[in-house]
Amino acid sequence: MGKTKPPTKKKSSKGGSTPRPAFSGKDRFLVTGGAGFIGSVLVGALNRWHGTDRVVVVDQLESDDKWRNLSPLRFEEFVEADEFYDRLADKAGAFGEFTHVFHLGACSSTTERDADYLLRNNFGCTRQLAEWALGRGARFVYASSAATYGDGSAGMDDLSDDLSAWRPLNAYGYSKQLFDLHAQREGYLRRMVGLKYFNIFGPNEEHKGNMRSVVSKAWRQIEETGQVKLFKSYHADYADGGQMRDFLYVKDAVAMTLHLAATKKAGGLFNLGSGEAHTWLDLVHPIFEAMGREARIEFIEMPEALRSQYQYFTQADITKLKSTGYAGGVTPLPEAVKDYVARYLMPRRHFGDGAGD
Repeated sequence: MGKTKPPTKKKSSKGGSTPRPAFSGKDRFLVTGGAGFIGSVLVGALNRWHGTDRVVVVDQLESDDKWRNLSPLRFEEFVEADEFYDRLADKAGAFGEFTHVFHLGACSSTTERDADYLLRNNFGCTRQLAEWALGRGARFVYASSAATYGDGSAGMDDLSDDLSAWRPLNAYGYSKQLFDLHAQREGYLRRMVGLKYFNIFGPNEEHKGNMRSVVSKAWRQIEETGQVKLFKSYHADYADGGQMRDFLYVKDAVAMTLHLAATKKAGGLFNLGSGEAHTWLDLVHPIFEAMGREARIEFIEMPEALRSQYQYFTQADITKLKSTGYAGGVTPLPEAVKDYVARYLMPRRHFGDGAGD
């Protein structure tokens, strides 16, 4: 990794027939960030794919519309995040026993400048919850981040043990890397699963505002103006719109997450992506198609503050994921984008609202 030349494209496996991991009827799940983007889809998947509502959701709803993600879902209890950590500190068994703990709650803003805030949320809370979960014999699965890899010049290898070789480009990435390093140093990283999500898109992200995916932003732009604005390229090897990312549909990301949670032999850090890089143009053309509109794209200047942090190429190597027995397909990008736009964005639906979830 780190090279700027795009790879030869490979055919993705068709999604929709992903084998579901087996969970016991006695399993009980804690999901922090359970009202958020990936967290709420994971709770919905436990409901719809696994037929269980033995779930406690922890999150902060605040004043945005994140609560709407919860409306179609079934769970035992919702606990506000600060209350949860306070009660946990007072009594370790305050919420009963869990077999699986999914820690997806964090500050996910890559532009957040308050490093102290990021470290409290993304390092401090993760450390507290990890030690609690492992101490009680629960399977601990947490969101690390592909942002820990920085610009990719040191590789994006989830098999590497040299975690300190990577240089995150922002405080968010560093806050995630700090816990990875801590867990490795304390000797319990391989007893848990850390997820390095690449560029995830799909239903239930609308509350994220400026941090939601380009698919969501582009759909809104097309609906309002009939066109999409994309950043120009400032790299000689990439034409405008030719910058490349590994895009992964949230349904596939959740299927991978649940597989790793159910696979006890899996441990350490895992890249979660499609395994294939696509251009921004590959991403936005299916949006126009799903909306029945002619493609109109304008390239605009990138803000100076973003240029030094911009990644021109990312692609997840998911060999390690597959080595755990994951046989699920990856939904082809055009199909995933059209499903998202037609099934969720246009009718203003959330995951769990109806058929096809």
